[in-house]
Amino acid sequence: LFRSKTQEKKSHHYTAGEKNSEERMRENEYQKNECRENEYQKNEHREKRHMDIQDVDRREVLRYLGYRGQEADGAVAAMVEQSMAELWEAATPRHLYREYPLSLGEDYRIDGGCFNARSRNLWGNLKDCDQIIVFAATLGCGADHLIQKYSRLQMSRAVVMQAAAAAMIEEYCDQVCTVIKSEYEAKGRYLRPRFSPGYGDFPLECQGMLLEALEAGKRIGIKLTDSLLMMPSKSVSAVMGASRKPYRCDVKGCEACAKTDCPYRR
Repeated sequence: LFRSKTQEKKSHHYTAGEKNSEERMRENEYQKNECRENEYQKNEHREKRHMDIQDVDRREVLRYLGYRGQEADGAVAAMVEQSMAELWEAATPRHLYREYPLSLGEDYRIDGGCFNARSRNLWGNLKDCDQIIVFAATLGCGADHLIQKYSRLQMSRAVVMQAAAAAMIEEYCDQVCTVIKSEYEAKGRYLRPRFSPGYGDFPLECQGMLLEALEAGKRIGIKLTDSLLMMPSKSVSAVMGASRKPYRCDVKGCEACAKTDCPYRR
């Protein structure tokens, strides 16, 4: 009986110690998660620093909504502003880019280091380049969740959200690429505009190769569906040529450039 009580007592102390150990482990894990969340918020803040909500062109939002040469009424303009504010809170814009050697072959064949393709349009855009920058950016899942929410609650606002998010991701890409462009020009290299898979005759199938090269799924959460659509939906993948030839292209693309006789026009 004495031995049984002693064993019971030891067992009791062991269980209590085990419980305390588990509590300490849970507390440590909580602190780690809190640190990760704080670091994530810091990174998110740094990413949003590339762009201010006022930088997003409201005319682009209206263009996506189908307005051509006409002003939106007060109700639509107010809904655009409300949608932009909500998106800004929900979005977690992030981007990646990586440099690869570039080789242009005969018959418009392109070896971009992480992908191979045949594209007359892209080949012309990359002429005189010897490097290629693979780029990806996203607004994150928060923007998609917000659009899905209003698709159930208020379809008119969901349509405006779609247009606002499309304009926001393009502006974010432009802002980031302006910074990248400045960095490369400081090194004596000049960038061509973004060129995305699916544009012109650049095969959409190359999208998976670009995202895989960047490890975009693991690093910023961009995945590809079986139909080659990116998730989150407000995401962009693209390539940009880098040349030593001093030819300054508009980061907004050839459509925004008045030089219609440019040999690199896409």
